[in-house]
Amino acid sequence: MTPAAPSLPYRPGVGLMLFNPAGQVWVGRRIDQQAGGWQMPQGGIDAGETPRVAALRELAEETGTDKAEIIAESSGWMSYELPPELLGIAWQGRYRGQMQKWFALAFRGRDSDIDIKTPHAEFGAWRWLAFDQLVPLVVPFKRTLYQRVTAEFAGLAARLREQK
Repeated sequence: MTPAAPSLPYRPGVGLMLFNPAGQVWVGRRIDQQAGGWQMPQGGIDAGETPRVAALRELAEETGTDKAEIIAESSGWMSYELPPELLGIAWQGRYRGQMQKWFALAFRGRDSDIDIKTPHAEFGAWRWLAFDQLVPLVVPFKRTLYQRVTAEFAGLAARLREQK
């Protein structure tokens, strides 16, 4: 039996919008999703970690690189709910979704510095994507969150595109 979502807490987490010098955003296709499953790096905050430290750790764990610097932070926390079919399954059934702090990062390396074949790989493929193409590509249950994230970082994305 699946517990009711409102009785479960949110998992504290971070999300990362990694920009290349052309103002494109890094996305990876999850290996555990049947239908697409493209997303930006994101993950939980470990005990004793600050959100900024968690963001840089997640970047290395999911993209295999540390060649980036944080250039912006979301003004607040944003959440998403797991769909009913994942409640009771994802994160051993302990959470109803995630409450995330988002960070924008500037990639300072070369594409060859990215290696998604990490010890705990989450992505089977990756690519750079135009900022305005991001939301329709993600799984439906995260689209509202991604709309909020892209609205928050839209000005930054525009400035980066102008600089190229």
